[in-house]
Amino acid sequence: MQQPLAALLALPASPAPRPRLGPSRRPRPAVVRAAALRALPRRLGLWPPRLAAVESTPPAPAPDAQSAGSGLDAGVGGGDGGGDGGGGADLGWLRVFPHVLTASMANFLFGYHIGVMNGPIEDIARELGFQGNPFLQGLVVSIFIVGAFFGSLGSSALVDYFGCKRTLQIDSIPLIIGALVSAQADSLDEMLLGRFLVGIGIGVNTVLVPLYISEVAPTKYRGSLGTLCQIGTCLGIIAALSLGIPSESDPHWWRTMLYAACVPGVLIVVGMQFAVESPRWLAKVGRFDDARKVVESLWGPSDVEKSMEKIKAVVVSDDDSQASWSELLVEPHNRVALIGGSLFFLQQFAGINGVLYFSSLTFRDVGITSGALASLYVGITNFGGAIVASNLMDKQGRKKLLIGSYLGMAFAMFLIVYGISFPLDEGVAHGLSITGILLYIFTFSLGAGPVTGIIIPELSSARTRSKVMGFSFTVHWICNFLVGLYFLELVKKFGVGAVYAGFGGVSLLTALFAYNFIVETRGRSLEEIEMSLSPATPGKRE
Repeated sequence: MQQPLAALLALPASPAPRPRLGPSRRPRPAVVRAAALRALPRRLGLWPPRLAAVESTPPAPAPDAQSAGSGLDAGVGGGDGGGDGGGGADLGWLRVFPHVLTASMANFLFGYHIGVMNGPIEDIARELGFQGNPFLQGLVVSIFIVGAFFGSLGSSALVDYFGCKRTLQIDSIPLIIGALVSAQADSLDEMLLGRFLVGIGIGVNTVLVPLYISEVAPTKYRGSLGTLCQIGTCLGIIAALSLGIPSESDPHWWRTMLYAACVPGVLIVVGMQFAVESPRWLAKVGRFDDARKVVESLWGPSDVEKSMEKIKAVVVSDDDSQASWSELLVEPHNRVALIGGSLFFLQQFAGINGVLYFSSLTFRDVGITSGALASLYVGITNFGGAIVASNLMDKQGRKKLLIGSYLGMAFAMFLIVYGISFPLDEGVAHGLSITGILLYIFTFSLGAGPVTGIIIPELSSARTRSKVMGFSFTVHWICNFLVGLYFLELVKKFGVGAVYAGFGGVSLLTALFAYNFIVETRGRSLEEIEMSLSPATPGKRE
């Protein structure tokens, strides 16, 4: 199976005409489009090599950027560097931080809705009349995933038409209404409706936020700022678990928790009114003056002309029609879609949701009987790993973190298997299991969690970025649902040790996949990456 996959993902070694992506392409000669892309690197003083050739070695910084400060610093790939230009602390990321922080509140809401049902599900079942029915209790949780599936499918149409800023505001409507319906529910049907509406909103946001951050963040800080998605999710889970502590003594507290979920939705609507629109989307719809203003305000005036020239060259090479799903079947978009879908497929079958479920049982064995408290420990570990990842993302690069993350996850899985399967002292076995779970969560949050959402929009073209993201997250939600549905059945049939050994094997397989097929994107602008992957771009080395 590796031979066809390698052949499919291999970059073309020689120039080829850019394929026609649909009958609606305007009558601009293909030669003119290819010439525009070919001439751009010379005008900008760079000649983007084949990305595979720089997987482990990012481009060296330009001489005038070598004195940039530390902090979130990373190699500058050309254009939209966002540095402060001085020799002191590098604070260029501050200009864009309020905008991406506001958008990442949607991920906070995602995490909150993950954690909000952790403690009070029994109280909800008792009050709404389905206590003692594990299927209906599971349905209240899983209907959220079904809604997210549909939200992911429809996200690209909204983003392409309204842009990131307006879509984030519009998408807050089902999040707010769904939370209100759930909080006021007097029947199972009302609770299911509210959870489904929330799921739709979350499905759109999980696609939109990493896409927005990748398009507004300067190249220099894109990876570090992209980890705000993971950090926001972790903080949301921690907030829900912390707020849920009173539910252990108050059986009606769950309504307060669901009412509280409306607040972040309102803040997103208000906050995004003051946030900027993606300059790439503005250019796509022909609003080049507005795009220039955003670039100048966020990336600094020094690189405006160079950045705008690259953005225009990519936009000019596309036609005016919206991208269709069928374009994901043609070069080069099929390679990126395959990578995106594969990363999320492997991420879910590496067992993150199974580990989260089993962690509460493991903590109970060592005397931590509160499921919410056990989940809180896991959430804090996840948050700590995400903070470390934010510091490493633009220093070590995406590929190294992804490979190291999955290798660490595999080691953690095998550590748990050893503690479960071999005749050890009970205290030693429990200690190994707890250590393995926390190590797994920590290493997951270093790469498998944040890198997957960061690198997919980076590899995607401006034309199909929303479609590739929508497809990838649709795969994510399907696999998420399947793992949750069959995990307990597999444990009953084969035992925890065998299932976790399988998760460890998938983690090793994913590390191998990342080593062979993931290219390093650190320090390269989105336009440089797109030109390097485009069949119309010459100069690719063997």
